[in-house]
Amino acid sequence: MIELHKERQDLLDLLTKDAYAKGKVILSSGKESDYYVDARRVTLTARGAYLCARLILDAVRGESYDAIGGPTLGADPMVGAIGVVSLQAGNPVNTFIIRKAPKTHGKQQQVEGPELRKGGRVILIDDVATTGKAFLESLDVLTPMGIHVLKAVCVLDRNEGAKQALAQKGVPLVALFNISEIHP
Repeated sequence: MIELHKERQDLLDLLTKDAYAKGKVILSSGKESDYYVDARRVTLTARGAYLCARLILDAVRGESYDAIGGPTLGADPMVGAIGVVSLQAGNPVNTFIIRKAPKTHGKQQQVEGPELRKGGRVILIDDVATTGKAFLESLDVLTPMGIHVLKAVCVLDRNEGAKQALAQKGVPLVALFNISEIHP
């Protein structure tokens, strides 16, 4: 447990140093903010991806699920790391990525990875949650497939409605970090 506490602090330090920036930006939700957290500056590093994988796997320990995945681009580096870290730990986890739209060629899939079967149980992940838009769009893809989302896990919750929006869909949101830990 001490190791996970240290790894959590290491990831928080990386996010604060490398991903957080003050300044006016327009978020994907369309909202204006006076700061930005570009978590990909951390999740696309070897150390950041590893730490995210370790902490996400810890956050879902004890859950019975078939796969972990989420929307592209936020989930991409983390699902790869989760696959490797889970295999190294002796408990391999299948992963998946949800495209913004179905491919226009081949099998025209929107969900990539090992097949998710009707009745399957999954964990959704993303890097940053603001309003929950990416998670909700992922639910819109998975629900008609008969896939049950047990919970959503994000690296950082900006506390701008994602938890409430997901709760209305019956999906709890678990955040590794809350914005108050980074942004005063």
